[in-house]
Amino acid sequence: MIEGFESFAERIIQQLELVLNQSDVPDPLLEAMRYGVLNGGKRIRPTLVYLSCDVLGTDLVLADKAACAIELVHAYSLIHDDLPAMDNDDFRRGKPTCHIKFDEATAILAGDALQTLAFEILAGETLLAADTRLSLISELARSAGASGMIAGQVIDLSAENELIDALGLENMHRRKTGDLISTCLKFGAIIAGADLQTREAMHQYGLALGLAFQIKDDILDVTGDEQTIGKPIGSDAGNEKSTFVSVHGLEEATCKLNQRLVEAKAALEPLGSRAKPLHKIADFIIRRNL
Repeated sequence: MIEGFESFAERIIQQLELVLNQSDVPDPLLEAMRYGVLNGGKRIRPTLVYLSCDVLGTDLVLADKAACAIELVHAYSLIHDDLPAMDNDDFRRGKPTCHIKFDEATAILAGDALQTLAFEILAGETLLAADTRLSLISELARSAGASGMIAGQVIDLSAENELIDALGLENMHRRKTGDLISTCLKFGAIIAGADLQTREAMHQYGLALGLAFQIKDDILDVTGDEQTIGKPIGSDAGNEKSTFVSVHGLEEATCKLNQRLVEAKAALEPLGSRAKPLHKIADFIIRRNL
């Protein structure tokens, strides 16, 4: 959980339990879905959904399904990323990955089911107006789709065993990580009915924050503690993946991390003092050790 934001993490776990309490889904599929979603994690993305709503003065009840949808899509992406055909990882968060815990076919289907469930719960959220639901669905489909997160994964896979340049690396992670994190912030603005300036501020903050998050991940892959981060240190280098550290070096990557933090905070200037909680969570992202 994120220090200072524990209530959001506790709330999303409760909401996910409700969403995943589906008696008509057969086992082991339901068990695999629950394993992929509820088996630990920092809950940063749904926390950002709640936080963006909170700073804009919106009741968190209106954000529950949106926060769940984001976390379901994130969980599906991790299940699929870990598969033998992609990153071929046996452990995540210190525990067996979904295809190791169950089997490859079940893991694929669990990921598929989580992705479709995300859109189902957004479409069915009657607390929100139909046009708001449509905007949320459209935004999530864009950021998680073929020009967003999936495009980033395609670039990542194609770049294995090759040295990617700095611009290519940033493009890859802006799509793979930054787009979905930006959507978390835009969700709050959409639900709050915020003006275009506020939506753009949230969007730019989210993109910068997403890149900062990825840079910190790359730094931790070199400097972190294996027991803390839940995977072998140097796993990206072992898989011959381009990272901000491999492309820029540790010192320059750290400089870029701090630059992204400055950019993220600057993007929030239109929000004035309301942005303080978003500044705080950005500070957490660059200080974290997992």
